[in-house]
Amino acid sequence: MSRRSFLAAGLYSGVPSLIPSLTPPASFGEPFTLGVASGDPDPGGFVLWTRLAPAPLAEDGLGGMPEAPVPVHWQVSTDPAGKNVVRRGTQEAVREWAHTVHVEVTGLRPGRPYWYRFKAGTHLSPTGRALTTPAPGTTARPLRMAVCSCANYQHGYFTAYAAIASERPDLVLNLGDYIYEQGSDQQLAPGGNVRDHQGAQAVTLADYRRRHALYKTDPDLRAAHAAAPWVVVLDDHEVLNNWTSLIPAERRRAAFRAYYEHMPLRSGARAGGAAVQLYRRLRWGDLAALHVLDTRQYRDPHLCGAGFRSCTLPAGPSRTMLGLDQEQWLLDGLSRSRARWDLIGQQVFFGQRDRDPGIERLVRQDAWDGYTAARQRVTEGWIQAKARNVAVLTGDVHAHWAGNLVLDYDDPASRPIGAEFAVTSITSGGDGHDLDQAADPLLAANPHLKLHLRHRGYLMLQVTPSALTADFKILRYVSRPGAPAEKGATLVLPDRGQGLTSST
Repeated sequence: MSRRSFLAAGLYSGVPSLIPSLTPPASFGEPFTLGVASGDPDPGGFVLWTRLAPAPLAEDGLGGMPEAPVPVHWQVSTDPAGKNVVRRGTQEAVREWAHTVHVEVTGLRPGRPYWYRFKAGTHLSPTGRALTTPAPGTTARPLRMAVCSCANYQHGYFTAYAAIASERPDLVLNLGDYIYEQGSDQQLAPGGNVRDHQGAQAVTLADYRRRHALYKTDPDLRAAHAAAPWVVVLDDHEVLNNWTSLIPAERRRAAFRAYYEHMPLRSGARAGGAAVQLYRRLRWGDLAALHVLDTRQYRDPHLCGAGFRSCTLPAGPSRTMLGLDQEQWLLDGLSRSRARWDLIGQQVFFGQRDRDPGIERLVRQDAWDGYTAARQRVTEGWIQAKARNVAVLTGDVHAHWAGNLVLDYDDPASRPIGAEFAVTSITSGGDGHDLDQAADPLLAANPHLKLHLRHRGYLMLQVTPSALTADFKILRYVSRPGAPAEKGATLVLPDRGQGLTSST
């Protein structure tokens, strides 16, 4: 869209044009190299995001911008061409926050799409699409939500993000590992890395800013952000692999600040120290409530390391994954929820995943298997709350998984009390491979698990009053661009059903 058309759009709607009334900033190159994004929608609005960065990979992490604040003008319209502008404003992008912009738009109509763009100096941004959520108390239309996680830039091309953009979902839920902190010589993919992180491991604020900027230079990631509002939460690699509260506060502070700066998050998540508020709740009318958890900041340290192992050290009944405050917040929210579907978005595998078919339990200690008392409290909590349908959405594992959730994983007859849908990685782990489901020892050793796929991809969920349908999308290669997104499998969780069913 030309500058003249952009200004005319403001006049067309009866709103004054976006010609700056402030002193123009010093000249700079194209600033919208990292694209635009929206996030955390509610019935009246959403967050809009962009960052000015004409030199996104500048060594100081400041994107090549001048020191002075820059007025950034934004507008929201009801049409892609921007002719009917319904909200507009100006926000200063300042050096202290790496010239990022977070606009919390309010006063819009519920349950409909909007389009937005920015202007800085003489430069116009790409156009993004956002949506408001249906109003509370309404019977909402079906929810189409893409779920993704684990995008290692070095391991492959972000083709899956382009596929997500082409599906135009209502929401994109990112469950963490949005970036990877490792340096160019770390975390090699099978067969070698296909792209370069262009530097050492991220440790400082400048390092994390440059790493986020590198990822957002990818056009497929920018397309996915522009296509729909995102709901994001971090996992470990936004800071350090398998981190807990034991890592230095200074490093957490730098990583959290850069994460906020580069995500469409509300001001409540604005990092001011070595902690950041990320757990929150979104609603889709009366159809669904999305409870977004943070399984990193508040957990107790690992007892026996992070990997798959048998742990004989005593784990007390108060051991926590979420911290007591967040755990109570979740249980209170489930008890008050009137949604037909309670969706719990979180980072690490929730159900049991035992690699030893014998007596010994060989489980991943970084997942909920290392925090079994907390898992029991949460699952018993949603039973006591009489939640109608619970589905746990999981990232981290670099493979598609699906399984029934039960109270007693040692009892094959234990009835399902919910289901877990774990999404594979966007790229992490390289191309992946086919897997014979019938001969998979992990499925045989864990009868509650129903699906295991080892390709890259994403989840596309369709939530209706009668069922949650999960399409497990796969890409057969990421070591070169252009792989088509295929449907690897479809599983259905019926309303008030007794577990997962396959769909043809």
